[in-house]
Amino acid sequence: MKTSWRSASLVASAAVVLALTTACGQDGGAPTGSQNVGATAAPGDVGDIGAGAGDGIGNGSAAPQGSASAPEPAGKLSVTANAEIGEVVTDGAGHTLYRFDADTAKPPKTTCENDCATAWPPVAADDALAGEGIDKSLLGEVTRPDGTKQLTIGGWPAYRYAKDTAAGDAKGQGVGGKWFALAADGKKAKAADLAGLSTREDPKLGEIVVDKNGMTVYRFMKDEAWPKPVSACTGDCLEKWPVVAPVEADDTKGVEKKGLMSFTRPDGAAQQTIDCWPIYTFAGDKEAGDANGQGVGGTWYAVKPDGKPVGAPKK
Repeated sequence: MKTSWRSASLVASAAVVLALTTACGQDGGAPTGSQNVGATAAPGDVGDIGAGAGDGIGNGSAAPQGSASAPEPAGKLSVTANAEIGEVVTDGAGHTLYRFDADTAKPPKTTCENDCATAWPPVAADDALAGEGIDKSLLGEVTRPDGTKQLTIGGWPAYRYAKDTAAGDAKGQGVGGKWFALAADGKKAKAADLAGLSTREDPKLGEIVVDKNGMTVYRFMKDEAWPKPVSACTGDCLEKWPVVAPVEADDTKGVEKKGLMSFTRPDGAAQQTIDCWPIYTFAGDKEAGDANGQGVGGTWYAVKPDGKPVGAPKK
């Protein structure tokens, strides 16, 4: 993580805020252990799929995708990017595959049986194929107590989660603190640390800027950029649209450097700009990949890498 590095860099950047705020409008760019969990496993460990709407941690209704006695075929495995947890292994139908901390990889051993295997259907090994991003040598199998063969990746037995009903779902991530999406090497999937500002490809908006947490960044059309940045979002507005704190230029990826700077707001807080325009996040975005602030009030828009607003009406 870069937390301490960023904290130090913010102190350094504060000293040059006044100098940076004069750069807007100029041509040059500004600086800137094994156990049997079977039928007696706690609901938090296996994920209860009984009646109910579900609580987001494994409780609720869902139809199992397989059974304890007959693992569902894997098909062609591939690596899929997930905005929150990084690159994960998915089966031929696009469903996320998981590993269980109570299992072992050396030697491979599965401890998920009975009710557990209903909530977490084991993946069959017999038809698994290595697709793009998958090392065939890391694929193997383990014999379950009922005699069926279960797929292993890097030694770890692979499962699906019954509440993942659509391709791309990853609702099993972190359930009970023991279930985690599988990375291609068999380790737990983990999102790579993002730069302070970077870009992502949104299916509707195109390439847009995100902050260090992967949250969409926005511009307010009532703000000003020249001859110096001025934010028109004050008071209660800031509760819905928190400002993006200053970011060092070398802690960005894919964002144009011209006009990439910070300025001091009237309340004394420092705020980041892109192309000298103040930038914000939206309290209505609950997770990485959300863009619920797009077009709000006809004045808030996601930001392109060059600082221009996405989809804003032309003046």
